[in-house]
Amino acid sequence: MQISEVSERFDLSKDTLRYYERIGLIPEIKRNSSGNRDYNEEDCGWIEFIKCMRNAGLPIESLIEYLKLYQQGDSTIRARQELLTEERDKLVEKIASMQETLERLNYKIEVYQQGNLENELANK
Repeated sequence: MQISEVSERFDLSKDTLRYYERIGLIPEIKRNSSGNRDYNEEDCGWIEFIKCMRNAGLPIESLIEYLKLYQQGDSTIRARQELLTEERDKLVEKIASMQETLERLNYKIEVYQQGNLENELANK
């Protein structure tokens, strides 16, 4: 699959895909006889995983480390699990914080909708 097809499939620019490969966020992509990147389904699986993790806010450094560990084989399974567990725990905290913010926003909107400005002033 050509880079343009992968770019469209995952809604990522070609530059982003090249960048991900260059920094080691995805494995090196094989080239065809013309020297162009030739993505296979395994490559696409990595891109989908990275896009999902980045959308959730996981840092690039952690994902690069995960890929390096993965490439070292089964002896790193425990380390990969620990890395993912740490990132999950951070994400859970972030979601809880965002939920609190959402609840506060909903409250503020409700106060304005009800025209109850005394409550708005008391609970900024």
